[in-house]
This record gives sequence, C-alpha cells and structure tokens, in this order.
Amino acid sequence: MKEAVVLQEQYRKIDFLKIKKKQKRVRFVKGMLFLLPSMILFSVFLFYPMARTLYLSFFLTDNSGATTVFVGLDNFKNIFTSPIFLKSLQSTFLFVLYTVPGTIVISLFLAVIANEKLKGIGFFRMIFSSTMGISVAAASVFWMFLFHPTMGWLNQLLEAVGLEGIGWLTDPKWALISVSISTIWMNLGFTFLILLGGLQSIDSHLYESAEIDGASYLYKLRRITIPMLSPTLFFVITVSFINAFQTFGQIDMLTRGGPQNETNLLVYSIYQEAFENYQYGTASAQAVILFVIILLMTLLQFKLGERKVHYQ
Repeated sequence: MKEAVVLQEQYRKIDFLKIKKKQKRVRFVKGMLFLLPSMILFSVFLFYPMARTLYLSFFLTDNSGATTVFVGLDNFKNIFTSPIFLKSLQSTFLFVLYTVPGTIVISLFLAVIANEKLKGIGFFRMIFSSTMGISVAAASVFWMFLFHPTMGWLNQLLEAVGLEGIGWLTDPKWALISVSISTIWMNLGFTFLILLGGLQSIDSHLYESAEIDGASYLYKLRRITIPMLSPTLFFVITVSFINAFQTFGQIDMLTRGGPQNETNLLVYSIYQEAFENYQYGTASAQAVILFVIILLMTLLQFKLGERKVHYQ
C-alpha cells in the first residue's frame, strides 16, 4: 500500500511538472506573438539596414549600390586619412558643443520661469513650446531670411547700431555658429516641455518646508529643483546629444555643408557620399563610425551622468 501511495505521489508530481512546463510554453508563445509585430518592424527598418550598412562598409560599390570589390578595412583607413572627413568630424563635435549646452540651459531657464504660478503664464508656456510644432524645413526658411546678408533682420539690426553686417551663412567663421543658433531655437520647444513636466512633478511640500526654514529662491533651486529634476535632465541631455549628432535638415536647407566644409556634419557627409558621389561603401563606413561615436557617447553619459541622478 505504501509503495502504491508513493507511486501515486510521484505520478502527481510528474503530471504537475508537465502542466507547469506546458503553461510556461503557452506563456512564451503568447509573449512572442505580442512581440512579433515589433520584432518584424525592428528587423525590417533597423536590424537589416544596420547589418547591410556594416556589410557595405567592407566593399567598393557601383552607382547602383551593388558590391564590386572587397576591400576590408580600406574604406575606414581612407576615411581617417581624408582631410574632408576629419574636418567633418571636428565640425560635428563643435556643433554638439554649441547646441546641447545652449539648448539645455535656455530651456531650463524658460521652464523655471514658466513653472511659476502667475496670471497668464499659460500664454508664455504656449509661446516657449511653439517651436516644437514647426517643421525643420519651415524653420530653416525662416532663419534663412533672418541670416540674409542684405534683407535679413539681424544685419539690419547691426547696421542700425553702427556695426558692419555679418555673412552669417557665407563666412566660414560664422556659418557653424549660425546653424547652431537656429538649431537651438528649433530644439527649445521639445526640451522646454520635457523639463516643465519634470518641474511640475516635484512635490510642492518640499518647497513649503524650505520656505518655513527661510530658504532663499536660489537655495531652493540648487538644493531641491535641480536634484529632483536630475532624472529629467539626464534624459534630455542624452536625447539632445543623440539628436545633435544626427542633425541633417537645417544643414541641407541653410548651407549644404559649406562654406569650405565648415558645416559639413557627419550625417550630411554620409548623404553626400551616398547620394551625390554614389560611394556607398565609403558612406556606409562613415555611418558605422557615426554609430560607434553615438554609442560611446551614450555609454559615457550613462556611466558618468547617472551617478548624479536622484530618483527619489
């Protein structure tokens, strides 16, 4: 009798384990079915293009993009010995240096002002975020008129105060700065909205407690606002870095990489190599380098920046 009971218990355990395994398989299949649409989209529009770009970077291609000769790492060697590419790399890093801190600082300043409980503040919030609803092409046309050497309002303003006009988009000293200014203006709306949302999520009791203790406005900004806003700032800075490295539209509309390749950023250089010079192998190699740069910058941002993030 005891042996029969033991066997029954063993059979029950085996049946239970079989049922658990079957349930796990069913859950796995259901999970994969939910993920399948995303996996298909990512495979078609992300993974395959990335693999294809890496593949083409090791070849020379004809005008149609078909591979002709395997050259290995020669495309990468030629790129890093090309003065045009090195100039493009330098301009890209300068552009990132100009635009990212400028966008963050101005957006944070506007968000702090717009977070105040004042009458009619909703109108200013709408104005500050309005650039988010303007396309890059339309904004570039607007800035093209502002930067015009004779009809532009900027030069007219300079001449009105007795200063000489500037070739904003034609002078190599000013071209990259001009594009950076227009880019900061274009990015203000999105960055402002994200930071304003982060400010409004901060618990008001923290400010009330600080006011009871007699804390000044600057003290509250430094000790409460910035630390509590650090997760939002971390997100905004990371996204701004990535977007700055991928800038294309305003370069194409305003300067087309000139003058003297001063605004020939990496993405525009890739576009020129692929769709104007039909050098798909070289363009793919540049795209791989850009991907590695963005990846390293993002990892560095997570490594160094996340230490100063306070999630509570």
